[in-house]
Parts: sequence; C-alpha cells; structure tokens
Amino acid sequence: MQMDVEGILRAMTLEQKCALLSGGKPFSTRAFPSLGIPSLEFSDGPHGLRHQSSDADNLGLGASDPATCFPTAATMAQTWDTDLAEEIGEALAEEAASMGINVVLGPGLNIKRNPLCGRNFEYFSEDPLVSGRMAAAYVRGIQSRGLGACPKHFAVNSQETRRQSSDSVVDERTLREVYLAGFEECVRASHPMAIMSSYNMVNGTYASENRHLLRDVLRDEWGFDGAVVTDWGASNDHPAGVSAGCTIEMPAPNDCSIRELVLAVRAGRVSQADLDDRVREALTLILRTDRAKSNYHGGYDADAHHRLARRAAEEGIVLLKNDAPADAWEGDAPTAAEADGTASGRVSPRTSPLLPLAPHTKVALVGDFARAPRYQGAGSSLVNATRVESLLDIMRADDRLDLVGYEPGFERSGRANPQKAAAAVDLARRAEVVILCLGLDESREVEGLDRTNMRVSSNQVSLLRAVFAANPNVVVLLSAGSCVEVPWQTHAPAILYLALGGQAGASAALEVVTGAVSPSGRLAETWPVRLEDVPSFGNFPSLQRTAEYREGPYVGYRYYQTAHVPVAYPFGYGLGYTRFEYSDLVVSKDEASFVVANVGRREGTDVAQVYVGLPGAAVFAPQVQLRGWARVSLAAGESRRVAVPLGPRAFQYFNVETNAWETEGGSYLVSVGASAADLRLQAEVEVAGSGAPNPYAGLRLSAYQSGRVAGVDDAQFSALLGRVIPSPRIPIDANLTLRDLTRTHSPVMWAAGKVADTYCGRQLARDSFDPNVAFAYNMPLRALPKMGLPVTKAAIDALVLEARGAWVVGAAVALAKRRRWPLGVCLYLAAAAEVGGLVANGAFEALLKRQSVEG
Repeated sequence: MQMDVEGILRAMTLEQKCALLSGGKPFSTRAFPSLGIPSLEFSDGPHGLRHQSSDADNLGLGASDPATCFPTAATMAQTWDTDLAEEIGEALAEEAASMGINVVLGPGLNIKRNPLCGRNFEYFSEDPLVSGRMAAAYVRGIQSRGLGACPKHFAVNSQETRRQSSDSVVDERTLREVYLAGFEECVRASHPMAIMSSYNMVNGTYASENRHLLRDVLRDEWGFDGAVVTDWGASNDHPAGVSAGCTIEMPAPNDCSIRELVLAVRAGRVSQADLDDRVREALTLILRTDRAKSNYHGGYDADAHHRLARRAAEEGIVLLKNDAPADAWEGDAPTAAEADGTASGRVSPRTSPLLPLAPHTKVALVGDFARAPRYQGAGSSLVNATRVESLLDIMRADDRLDLVGYEPGFERSGRANPQKAAAAVDLARRAEVVILCLGLDESREVEGLDRTNMRVSSNQVSLLRAVFAANPNVVVLLSAGSCVEVPWQTHAPAILYLALGGQAGASAALEVVTGAVSPSGRLAETWPVRLEDVPSFGNFPSLQRTAEYREGPYVGYRYYQTAHVPVAYPFGYGLGYTRFEYSDLVVSKDEASFVVANVGRREGTDVAQVYVGLPGAAVFAPQVQLRGWARVSLAAGESRRVAVPLGPRAFQYFNVETNAWETEGGSYLVSVGASAADLRLQAEVEVAGSGAPNPYAGLRLSAYQSGRVAGVDDAQFSALLGRVIPSPRIPIDANLTLRDLTRTHSPVMWAAGKVADTYCGRQLARDSFDPNVAFAYNMPLRALPKMGLPVTKAAIDALVLEARGAWVVGAAVALAKRRRWPLGVCLYLAAAAEVGGLVANGAFEALLKRQSVEG
C-alpha cells in the first residue's frame, strides 16, 4: 500500500492534494476516480452507528439507518470490562462494514470535569486510566475488521457551552496527567487510525491547529502516524491546521477553504513537505479502510448484537443502595454495607435486603420512563435503534414477578400532574413492592448544552415521597447519563443506577431486579452530595472566552479524597448480592497481587481497584490515584489471587521544569479497595527518584499543596500556569457566536441576538429539544463556510465590521457627519465583495472538476 500511496501522491496536482484534505459531502471525502482514490465514509458511532446514507446534513443530526444502540460510554465505563468493550467494538465494525463505512467516529473519552457537561453521557469517566483503557478496547474491536476508529475529542473539551469558541486555560502538568493521559493510553495501546480534534482552543490556540498538541505530543512523543480529522465545523484556519498536523477538515467546507490552502502553499505559508505528509496520512487511511470495507460482503446478526447490548447493560448497572424492607427492621436499621451484604461481620436475620425480589412478588410499576425509556443521549450520537425495549412490555411478558399494574405517575417534562401522581400512589398501596422509574428527561442531556443543575425534576421527587408514604418498599430505577443529587434517597430502600442502558436496557434491569444477574457495575465518576461541592463549581460552564481549569489535577475523586470532602457515592463504588474480601497484598514497583474471596452465598463479580499515593510528597499530588484494577468473577466460597500490573507511570508525575515525566523518590503507599473511599489493604514500596528539581519550589501554592482547590485565587492559578491569566473578554471577531450578538456594538446584531436568545430559551422549555438549535446557537461566524454554506470570507469580514459598529451603523454615522460614503454605496460594496467571492468559488470548483476531483 505504501507504493500505492507514493505513486498516487506523485500523480496529484496541488489543487487535488488540497481538495483531498477537505470533506466533499457532510460525511465523506472527495473521490478521485482517475487516480484510483475512492471516497472515504465517516459515521458517528460512539455507542452505535448513526449513518446518514441519504438526506445527510452538515450538522450531522438528520435521520439515520437502523443500527444497534449499545449502552453509552457512561454505562460501559461502569462495567470496567475492557474485553466486553472490545466485543462491542467488533460489533460496531460489523455494522459499519455492512453500511459501507470506513471510519467510526468514536469512542469519546473526554474527562468528566464537572457533572453538568451536557455530553457526559458520551464519555467514560473522570479518571484518565479508565477512559484510556476502555477507549483502547473499543478501538481494537473496531479496527480488528480493518476499519478505522477515531477517538475524540482531542483535547480538553469539557463543556458544551461556547464549545466552538471557548479557550481551555490549563497548566501543562494538569494537561498531561489528566486531560491527555487517557488519549495517550489509547494511542499507545491500540494505535487508532484517526483522531478527532476538538472544537475549542487550548491555551489560546484552536485544537485543530495546535502544534503542541498535534505535533509535539501526539505525533512526535506518542508516535501517532494516523490522520487527524476536525470535529464538524471545528476548523478555524485550515492552512495553519495542515502545518500543525491536522489532516482533514470536515464536514464539507465550501471551496474557499481549498483555495486558501492552495494559495498558502504557493506563498510558502504551508510547506510542500507538510502538505504531502497530510496527503499521505489521508491516502493511507482511505486506501487501507477501503480495502477492508470492500472485502466485507455480509450483513450482521441483529439479534446477536441485541443480546450483546443487553449483556453490556447488565454489567453496567450499579446497585447504589439496598436496604431491607421498611417493615423488616427491629430496633435501629443497619448501615447500607450491612444491609446489602457487603460488610464483614454478623448480620441479623431480619436485615435481608429488598433486592433481589422474590419470585411472584406483587409489583406496582410506576414512572413514565418504564413506558418510554431513557436509553441514550441526544445529539450527533443519537442512534436509530433496531429495536427498543420498555420495562412495561418486558414485565408484561415475563412471569417471574406479578405485575399489579402500571401508572406513569409524572409528566416527563417536569410539569405537575396531580391526577397522574394520585393514580400512582393508589396503585402503590395495592402492591408489595413499587418499582419506580426516575431519571433525567431528553432535554437535560443534549450535545451543545450543559445542564444547569444536578437535580432530578421536583415532580418526580414529590412522587417518590408520596409513593414511599403509601408503600415504603420502593425500588428506584434511575436513568441518567451522569450523576445527580440524591437527597431523596432516604425514601428509596433500593436504588439501581441504570445510567443509559441502550436498546436492551429494560430487560437488563429486570434481570438484576429478579436476581438472575448479580449487579457488578461500579461508578466511574464520583457522585457529590451537592453541586456546590464540585471543585469547578462557580466557573463551570464558563460563559466567557476562557474556561479556566483552576482546580488543576484535582478532578473527581482526586479532589474529594485529598480535600476530605464527603460525597454521596465515591468513585469505584457499587454494591452486589454477595460480598467480597481482600487479603495477602504483595507489592513491588511492577505489580500488586492479592487474594479476592467471595465470602457470600451466591456467585458474583467484583472490581478490585489499586490506588497509589506518596504520603508527604514534596511535589503536590492527589492523595490517591487509580493505577489499575481487576474484574473478578467468583462462585460462592471461591477465592483467587490476582495480579495488577503497575507500570512506571504509576509513580510518575509530569515535571513542567524538565518537560518530562519524573519520579519523586520515597515510600509509596499502594492500596487495594472496593472504591476510592474504601481502601482495605495497604502496603509500602520504596521507589527511587529521578532527581528532578521541584518545579514549584518557592511558589505560594497552598491550595494545590492541600488539595483544597475550590475557589483558587488569581495569584495561585497564575503561578500554576506559569504565565499571566489570559483575558476572559469575548473579542468581536470571526469567532463571535449567535449567543454573543448582544455583546456587539451593532443595534441590528443586538436585536438578532435577542431573538436568538429568546428562541433558544423557548426551545429549551419544550418537552423535546432540537440539538440543531444548540449547535447553531454556539456556532461562530467563521464556521459558516466551514459547514458548507455559500458564504465567503468577505461576507464574514463584513459581518465582523457590522458587529463592531463599522458597517451599516458606521455608514449611517459617516453619512450624517461627513455627508459622504452613503449607506447605499457601503451596501453595494459589501454585496459586490460577496458576489465576487461566490464567482471565484464557482471558478475554482470548475477547475477542481476538470482535475477529476469529483470524478
């Protein structure tokens, strides 16, 4: 294939090379039949393919072909099962090949910095090791069929608000240890064929043209040799991107973009060597995946994939709480650990937990989500599922439990409905146990928008309290793509967190409720008691130009465990129907080995986690950091010794002075436990240091040294950054978004901004929210031609002048004060510039066609 690539490269004209590096259609590249270059087809697909075979739109949110909707990444991370993730990757590859797809756009592995991120359901974890290993497994599965995977979004893309024009301001150590570490694990372990660059800037430079990210780190340090593809509409300066290491800009920018690149190469702004490197990357990706796609002639087994989706959903369910039925207690109620059977010691015979339910338990099924499940998020990852189960239908067809009846109980949108609530309470009185399906509705977790709070709708909480008063034996099934506040948990003896379980999530939930499957999911993100406890509270999401990562490396459990902040449920937490004990820990610099024993009365699966920390470290660091885990399935009474590898990175930190990974010497504490807050075994291992200087010596960083980073002041954050904090002010330039128009100096644009604000607000208030609205609301002016709209750079420049009050308004002032340059003349010149630009585009398009760009 290398000879094919080099031969084709030599035969290509400059215009053809530049045209290859931009999309030709919303989800495909241009074909060059005369050169033997086929078109490459992309498809969204983090948890299921969203392939638009017809009526494709540049926003990528149109109707798509039917495909299996697997559990989202948030659910899959809770399995901690990389083998299962690889199986799902293989299934995605089968479906992709059957649809003629070359590259699957996924998985997503951005760090869950804050629970409010509207796209958290699409990401794995707050921890980079979990994110990186799960992503690597998906990539291996997808690429096992010869197709390409495209992990995303590289990098530091943690909020949806202003995502296309936001600048993530982060210190280099935090960047490397938290926000790039997962990508590094994925790249080194699975060698993805492509990487997707994110929308945002990183420390002042857009990710798609960030030389430090794309060249210094991704290509030179990690050895990535694949193609970098922009997120749809993320390209800011295409020639700068090509020079920095970005291969293909998507979706289908108009020909201005190609023409700019041609002119940049001719002017020497982009070197011929850089251009040829990008073309090699694109050709390699196209030819390699096309051969694999062409060799596939089968379909896929939709039933088998549905069964796989159910198994994944089963493993991803987390049992958060499992107390005994309210009428079973004598005296004081036991702790949660005693009640669910995970604590050691004697347990009273009267403390039998509510779950699993005994055969033929009389059950009242309540909640709108039981009829119409929340099983995925909204946006570009929305899958047109081959089938979707509802818990109501599944329970009606299953005879293990006796269904007394069903009531929706509440309005999904959050509106009060006393009649529905009263009917649900009446039903609850006639049952032994109530299964109450609660969750976040579709408008709360949407690509392009961040959540405004962590609360379940008040009408759902009110219903829970009323049902509990009527029948205290309540099992809550919670559907949400990220954590929520749970002050209502006192009214629910049992809580199963289903996350977003995909198309087979309903049957998976029933398997766990009835005890056919023992819950084995473990949280991959911390559940804080309240939103105010999150270290980034107060500056998330940022509405300014900059998003300041003031908490540094203290993200998720790294913060809560170090700063000793109580949480509702810790990272790694999950209960089961049996209990496990750990013993005989032996550690070295290379591994931690220990014995896991199932001391309960039924089989089950545990996730034993290994954390490392250096007490009294001179270089500040989180108290504990996850360095490995073992997922162990054991029969009742069975035990097994497991070994968890500890690589060199387990004891390293990134030193900003030496610009390298270094080791502080000392006696490290290696801990094994069932969560970040439940560490049951500990042992020390002596590790030699690398002798690097402390990069923070002499700096006043008390917040970072203690880990109490909620509300870090300017002086300490500036010291951590090693530079002056950039201005948060939103400039009036080509990156102005619809949501920013009220900040302009133009009455016309101010009025347009008010209309946009009102329209978006009304859309949010609707029962269903259109993600296209969120996308457009956050889209900068410069993205209009990048999304394929017939708009030239001259028109964008004119709009910027208007925003600054120097086009329509400026002309009017000039006419009034100087009686020259009439408004009509200004409008004529602007229109002429636009028409001239469109004519130039048309001429360039004709040239490309003559050179067989479109065949």
